[in-house]
Amino acid sequence: MATIIAPSLLAADFGNLERDCKMVNSSEADWFHIDVMDGVFVPNISFGMPVIKSIANNAEKPLDVHLMIVKPERYIETFAALGSEILTVHYEASTHLHRTLQSIKSNGMKAGVALNPHTAVDLLEPIIHEIDLVCLMSVNPGFGGQIFIESTYEKVIKLTTIIEKAGASTKIEIDGGVTDQNAKQLVECGAHALVAGSFVFSSENPRETILELKNIN
Repeated sequence: MATIIAPSLLAADFGNLERDCKMVNSSEADWFHIDVMDGVFVPNISFGMPVIKSIANNAEKPLDVHLMIVKPERYIETFAALGSEILTVHYEASTHLHRTLQSIKSNGMKAGVALNPHTAVDLLEPIIHEIDLVCLMSVNPGFGGQIFIESTYEKVIKLTTIIEKAGASTKIEIDGGVTDQNAKQLVECGAHALVAGSFVFSSENPRETILELKNIN
């Protein structure tokens, strides 16, 4: 299966958001990755609903929404109404994770769970069949442009084993510090989807950079 590439709009030029959305639409990218931050769960604030709605109106590819917020269950219906394809919540922010995943699915979206770098993948084993996507944070969440955490490779390998042992169809997504220097090894370890922000939007030719990541394996 070809690697899924999800450019992170957090690294886009907010003054030219429509232009950058059109670039992603015309590229080989598969998803729009949208990071939603509340300044509480992570020390930063990102998009508000009007901006997300604008992105949704311009996007011609699935919206991969990553909620880095406390009590994410409050906004499930809101993001369903925006047309989100995948809604990912943090394990660390979800007291009743199983219920939240069921609610995401009942609202017509695929359910994702994100893990911070310090959180063990083994914790997902009891509910792996309920999870469509696991987003492994390969930097500490909250800011773009951070350095990739090398221990992520081992987490991908462990998670792949858990998924295969359970006979689940869960996909693994890597979010943070993804470049052409680590993408190939991540895919070889078992990653299905790569989120790339600064590496794509800070490059001279973002469309070509996306194509390079797409063909990395």
